[in-house]
Amino acid sequence: MRFTFIVLVFLAISGLSGCSSQQLYSAGQEWKKNECNKIVDVHERNRCMQGNQNSHDDYKRQTEEAR
Repeated sequence: MRFTFIVLVFLAISGLSGCSSQQLYSAGQEWKKNECNKIVDVHERNRCMQGNQNSHDDYKRQTEEAR
């Protein structure tokens, strides 16, 4: 629920400010990085951070493949 709210806020902000999809993706990656850093367990935090390493180009490629 919280993640959905944050995504909606990012979409609203990007629509108002004219952010590119890459800027929006970078903002989301930074948010996720901050969330990962809140995890106390080192192994879980590292696992979370590893899942946050895709570039914007990789993300675009994966979304195109999913369609």
